Amino acid sequence: MTTQNPAMERPDMEYVGFWPRVGASIIDAIVVAAVTFPLLTMNYGMVYWTDQTFIRGPADFLIAHLFPAVATIGLWVWLGQTPGKMAIGARVVDANTGQGVSIGRAIIRYLGYFVSLLVLFLGYAWVGVDPRKQGWHDHMARTVVVRMRSREPEPVVFSG
Repeated sequence: MTTQNPAMERPDMEYVGFWPRVGASIIDAIVVAAVTFPLLTMNYGMVYWTDQTFIRGPADFLIAHLFPAVATIGLWVWLGQTPGKMAIGARVVDANTGQGVSIGRAIIRYLGYFVSLLVLFLGYAWVGVDPRKQGWHDHMARTVVVRMRSREPEPVVFSG
């Protein structure tokens, strides 16, 4: 783990807060639904949407569970952003260096989403009170969500 590096201070960047990230998540959910809903309906028919079975078969697992995870993790590693984060001009970066995230950190961050859901979504709400706007999943993976500054909040300082 690195120590605070003053050279990593980015006055042109800002941490992205709770509501923009909620908007980005809604956009991501719409994109995933636009891909998965038709594929699931083609494979299982309309009964898929009324059946109480958690996983109906291999295609269900691949389309509804594995695809969104692999796509999200891959986009974080490859581009630093999902479609929702692209829409708000945000990127997921290493909290220590400000560089892109590794596959390992991206996987931890994704799994951290499930931890953040626990206790009434408190891990997501944490973004609203954390000084670096980190949810529990960000703390677990040592990531931050940043974007180019458009107003005058605190500058981003990457630290260990």
